[in-house]
Amino acid sequence: MEYTSDSSSDIANGLLIDISTAIMRVSDNELQCRVIDDDKGARDASPPPRLPFGPFMPNQHRTMEISVRQWVREQVGVDLGHVEQLYTFADQGRHIRDTAKDQHVVSVGYLALTNQVDIGDARDKSMWRNIYDFFPWEDWRHGTPACLAQLIIPALETWLADNPDAAERVRVAFGMDELQWDEEFVLERYEILYEAGLIDETFADRRIAEPPHHGVPGASLQLDHRRILATALGRLRGKFKYRPVIFDLMRAQFTLTGLQKTAEAILGVCLHKQNFRRMVEKSNFLVSTGKTEKARGRPAELFRFRHGQRADRPLSGLRVSSSRGRARR
Repeated sequence: MEYTSDSSSDIANGLLIDISTAIMRVSDNELQCRVIDDDKGARDASPPPRLPFGPFMPNQHRTMEISVRQWVREQVGVDLGHVEQLYTFADQGRHIRDTAKDQHVVSVGYLALTNQVDIGDARDKSMWRNIYDFFPWEDWRHGTPACLAQLIIPALETWLADNPDAAERVRVAFGMDELQWDEEFVLERYEILYEAGLIDETFADRRIAEPPHHGVPGASLQLDHRRILATALGRLRGKFKYRPVIFDLMRAQFTLTGLQKTAEAILGVCLHKQNFRRMVEKSNFLVSTGKTEKARGRPAELFRFRHGQRADRPLSGLRVSSSRGRARR
């Protein structure tokens, strides 16, 4: 996205407003996000991917949400379901590589969900990536992530030796000392890893003199887009427990197994099958279609979301609790 001084999103004194959007879907039981590859054919090392973003043009769009839906449809080729504003990201220098020195870019972050999965290659080398490529320590579906005990916790303990004031934040965010790991603390964990100099963005933002050497896994994104994505994932996990946003990620008809796999992809945890189904039944949000899905073995019953109750009823029936272990060694 190129900005010019005469852009409609150009505010007084060189302040520019863009809308960075974390667009998520579930495909093949994986929570994915849309990213853009900006290699531009350069011979040098390609920059990391970024989230889709576009300018807010108040002379064309009455609200930011209208702007998000329009440019995502035009530029990324995706129709959105749930759209929600996150925060405003305005740290100085956040677009130092993309704008003139006298311009400051303020980004309004959005979470957006879609149930479109049959989408071909779009323009600008758009791609869908597994969200846990960027946050591997957040995926507990196959047990405690190895990178926590082997790399992250030891590196944080070393860092805490010189930063004791951060000990309580680390203990709570990473579920140490018998505390429960809270899946909603995605942003808090990312911010700690950033502050401790354990991820590539710390070096890219010139907060440390050399790239991190601890080998903490996780793909980086341009600018502060991984921070925006962490904010979006934490918000989605929290909202999942009291609003039926999960159905914005589901097809019109789905099986209970498919619904459970989607819930697990969002929360990054395996759920007990019978307990999950009891929660779903108590929620009264599903209607049987009277049809079954063709599959090997016993046919699975197809359901649809009971429309008309989305805004005025909490999805209390899908409040799930984590049964994962602690992050401490």
